[in-house]
Amino acid sequence: MFAEMIDGANNLIWSIPLIGGLLIVGLYFTIRTGLLQLRNLPDMLDQLKKGEVSPDGTSSFQSLMMSLAGRVGMGNIGGVATAIAFGGPGAVFWMWVSGFLGASTSFIECTLGQIYKEKDPDTGEYRGGPAFYFERAYKHKAPRLSLFYAILFSIVTIVAMSFFLPGVQANGMASAIDNAWGIPTWVTAIGLVILLGFIVIGGVKRIAHFAMIAVPVMAIAYIIVAIIVFFMNFEAIPRVFGLIFASAFGVQPIFGAIIGLAVKWGVQRGIYSNEAGQGTGPHAAAAAEVSHPAKQGFAQSFSVYVDTLLVCSATAFIIISTGMFNTYSGDYPGADAATEADTVGRGIGDLSLQVEPGPGYVQQGLDAAFPGWGPTFIAITLAFFVFTTIVAYYYMAEVNLTYLTRKMKNRLLARAMQRFLQALVLVSVAYGAVTSAGAAWGLGDIGVGSMAWLNVIGILVLQVPALKALKDYRQQKKAGLDPQFDPRKLGIENAEFWELRADGRTLQGRSGGALEDEGVSR
Repeated sequence: MFAEMIDGANNLIWSIPLIGGLLIVGLYFTIRTGLLQLRNLPDMLDQLKKGEVSPDGTSSFQSLMMSLAGRVGMGNIGGVATAIAFGGPGAVFWMWVSGFLGASTSFIECTLGQIYKEKDPDTGEYRGGPAFYFERAYKHKAPRLSLFYAILFSIVTIVAMSFFLPGVQANGMASAIDNAWGIPTWVTAIGLVILLGFIVIGGVKRIAHFAMIAVPVMAIAYIIVAIIVFFMNFEAIPRVFGLIFASAFGVQPIFGAIIGLAVKWGVQRGIYSNEAGQGTGPHAAAAAEVSHPAKQGFAQSFSVYVDTLLVCSATAFIIISTGMFNTYSGDYPGADAATEADTVGRGIGDLSLQVEPGPGYVQQGLDAAFPGWGPTFIAITLAFFVFTTIVAYYYMAEVNLTYLTRKMKNRLLARAMQRFLQALVLVSVAYGAVTSAGAAWGLGDIGVGSMAWLNVIGILVLQVPALKALKDYRQQKKAGLDPQFDPRKLGIENAEFWELRADGRTLQGRSGGALEDEGVSR
């Protein structure tokens, strides 16, 4: 009964309107922003080198790493594998499309996150995200509707980030470790819960510091290994790309019957991986210390490229070049019951049907290239990916809980709610590690889809402030200036933080702090 309810909810949420809507919205924002994915690529790269730092906010680079900590995870390994298993190699092409178009969507949502951020009165850290811009952007026109939508998104995000999504990450990690070393999933569950318990009690600064160190190391190591496999299978490059494009458009009869599934799984797993439009990126974007909101919009757009065009592509190449994949038709019967009749295509590596779609595909692919070493490397890599992703999930859940409780007078109750949130994340991790992959992915897809529906509809309505910020940034850059933001000059209302900053009442940079009426607190 529970499994049927999950499947029913998934089919409703991930229907044609959401799949097609994500692509159409990405194309729309690509046009409205003047193809910023290419036009502003230098600005994206510039944000990796520059950025302000203060006691209240993270640098652009730290914020980018926080965002990548949430984006680079199980979706980049297990997600790509399941997309190929149920949508064929062509699903990879549609992941690329969703990533390229999604970069413009990410710019809009993350720029909005910066425009309407606020400073936490307890910690002094910057907080923001969809709930904040949903409430503030048009509260002068529709205050009740804005507040209702903000609260709704906040509640959905808390549930998704603390209960629905962590289990997918834990499940993939436990599966990979079991495949590599035969360690029972319950042992991995206990270890992961203990480690996460130490990190989630820290604030955003600790999360930013941890992510800044871990994310580059794990991502670079994984990409380097993929490049090595790339050159080891150099002669397979034409076949890999040929198979991806042929499958994407149903050129080969063997994959023609599932062309629709290629689009569905490519887009679905694409957003699961890069999170463009889901509403997660704005949380990390809002925490950054920048002189203009568009700067962080560019940084977060670039993280979509890193996630999809680099890390996901690395996974796809490992799987397809070694031929370690099976593509299934209809309902997947499970690894124990799968037969040749359930497949519509198989890779040249003759992967056993008893290998469940997920990290096992990548582990077998690397094992074909580096016998005896592949499963271990993927288990270690995925452990890093998963750990930082769950930490990022908790941060986003905490931001939304803070949004709901920030005006609560009973601070003891607010603290108790935070502790409950931390416990819920740990329970979700423990459950996800020991449950079936299908159950874990089913819950995760509901969480991602629910957030995407609310956020995409919201940013379509609220797009104007972000587009004004982009135009303002480009005009200042053209004049040879380092862009500074004053929302009042652009007719943007309710951006209180930036109004104070423009008046010189909020210091930026290493000195930090805020200028008060009777002096400077540092």
